[in-house]
Amino acid sequence: MQKFNQVISYTVLKNDTSDEWVTFVHGAGGSSTIWFKQIRAFKAHFNVLLLDLRGHGNSGKKQKRIFKGNYTFPIIANDIIEVIDHLKIERSHFIGMSLGTIVIRQLAALHPQRVKSMIMGGAIIQMNFRSQILMKLGNTFKYVMPYLVLYKLFAFIIMPKKNHKVSRHMFINEAKKLYQKEFLKWFKLTGEINPLLKWFRQQELNIPTLYIMGDEDYMFLPYVKKLVSQHYRTSQLFVINRCGHVVNVDNPTLFNQKAIEFIQNKKDN
Repeated sequence: MQKFNQVISYTVLKNDTSDEWVTFVHGAGGSSTIWFKQIRAFKAHFNVLLLDLRGHGNSGKKQKRIFKGNYTFPIIANDIIEVIDHLKIERSHFIGMSLGTIVIRQLAALHPQRVKSMIMGGAIIQMNFRSQILMKLGNTFKYVMPYLVLYKLFAFIIMPKKNHKVSRHMFINEAKKLYQKEFLKWFKLTGEINPLLKWFRQQELNIPTLYIMGDEDYMFLPYVKKLVSQHYRTSQLFVINRCGHVVNVDNPTLFNQKAIEFIQNKKDN
């Protein structure tokens, strides 16, 4: 039997009346705290698993256990598999935000039998011209500029409006907890994103998927709309007005309502 070697921190919130599990996966620079407006609503219906990805949140305190080489999306996805194996969770619904949606999609490609459904908030499906320029600028200056300056720049470009202020500040505050070396490891993942996203767009998995996007998520919403029109057998799109990229914070009430309804409709599948 493989020994459990915990690399990432997690929190379990049990619901004694449910056999369903919902696993939350945050994005780069965040932590499980970004789901604070979801916890009460979801634990009323399901068992909840909250994760801090490598170097983020409480997982940042496990630096001595962190893998020394470069990160890849399969490595990060398998961190999650290791946890759910340890907890003896056979299948789970997965909810992701931003880069966390790429992690979930990678996990589903590697272990489709473990995924009952996917809910993708602020999903990254394709990088537009502006985001490509951002990545090139980041790669150019990542070794000479403090990572927090880069992260603040990205946050203001991705979430520019006044009504995005709460989610923008939350992500910046969470990013302050990262180590510079950890940020660089995650930033190097951007080199994998384009070919990986292209492959994801070409491969429709037989897993029910709900995309929840803000109508002001101008960098990523157009591509999600196109993808859902192509993956119409398994995918749905719900757009929330006056919301940006971090839609679960901008309008948690509607996000929770739609996500819970979707899971309840799929939980017996």
